[in-house]
Amino acid sequence: MEDKNYKQSPGDFVRCAMESNNWTQSDLAYAIGTKPAAINQILNNKRAISHNMARAIGMALAIDPSEIATIQAMWDVLNADEPDPSIEARARILSQYPLREMVSRGWVDPDHKNGTLEEQVCRFFGVKTLDEIPHLTHSAKKTNYDDVPPEQLAWLFRVKTIAAEMTTPAYNRNLLIEAVASFSDLRAKQDGVRHVPKLLEEAGVRFVVVESIAKSLIDGVCFWLDKSSPVIGLSMRYDRIDNFWFVLRHECAHVIHGHGIENAILDCDLNGDPALSVNEEERIANEEAADFCVPAKKMQSFYLRKNPYFAEREVLAFSKRMNVHPGLVVGQLQRRMNRYDFLRKHLVKVRENLATSMMMDGWGDLVPTDR
Repeated sequence: MEDKNYKQSPGDFVRCAMESNNWTQSDLAYAIGTKPAAINQILNNKRAISHNMARAIGMALAIDPSEIATIQAMWDVLNADEPDPSIEARARILSQYPLREMVSRGWVDPDHKNGTLEEQVCRFFGVKTLDEIPHLTHSAKKTNYDDVPPEQLAWLFRVKTIAAEMTTPAYNRNLLIEAVASFSDLRAKQDGVRHVPKLLEEAGVRFVVVESIAKSLIDGVCFWLDKSSPVIGLSMRYDRIDNFWFVLRHECAHVIHGHGIENAILDCDLNGDPALSVNEEERIANEEAADFCVPAKKMQSFYLRKNPYFAEREVLAFSKRMNVHPGLVVGQLQRRMNRYDFLRKHLVKVRENLATSMMMDGWGDLVPTDR
């Protein structure tokens, strides 16, 4: 293989130094105390020059041993076996996307059973080449996803993959409105969430739950596969009854109002103040979600009457009057008071209840897909 950085191989370099001294192989072997056969192997590049040997030859021929070692190192690199071509693709993907988590979650197969890693990642994102994936260094064109952080984008495409393989009737807006009305009777009980998947399916909404990716801060998404196939995705990053109902109702509002038809609406950090809306669509979804969890006017009245002292019995009584689980009231009180330890025991978990009526991707489980 041609040396691109040095005109000489290690053997040629030593041979030139020997010729400058009018030495034979036997002379050099005698000088450093080795056999002529060893020198012959070095001169023919059949034996690598060790650091010890470089120092010995350098001393004998009055040349810098580090130069010998450098030429030998470069020669070794240039003549090394070609690395696995998947290394470049793997490094490129890893530079932007949470590839290790995608592998551990089973979204792509490290054993290449379904094609090379590059092929699998391209299929995951629905493109033909890595250059078409947003955020990768040489992305060929601008897409609607260029402003979406890579971690969130990977999560979104997993939701898309699962949703695309679901079979649901065509979307019926009136049935979704009826489903949301039915949610009002479900929010009072911890296990009420298990009825949600069926109600959404009957309305033609594809409901997907995918565990969030670390540091993505993603809560939910609303998008449409086509104009008759809306998708609601939840991450359940907070396994609490108040967060579940708020995020779900928030995404339902987007669907009901026809939001997200052109571009997916990714909702992040909805655990914050719902009054802080970045645009009109979010303002509408936030207001409807907050009013669903606890009617806004009645919540405000209760807060002003009882602030700053909220006895647990009063909170429970108010929750019963509103026909909501106490956790929904507690969640709003915690945000208003900035006291996240307040009556925390009422913020019950609901994910296991939801899992009784649907498959969820994550938490050790994988929804099987063709991709």
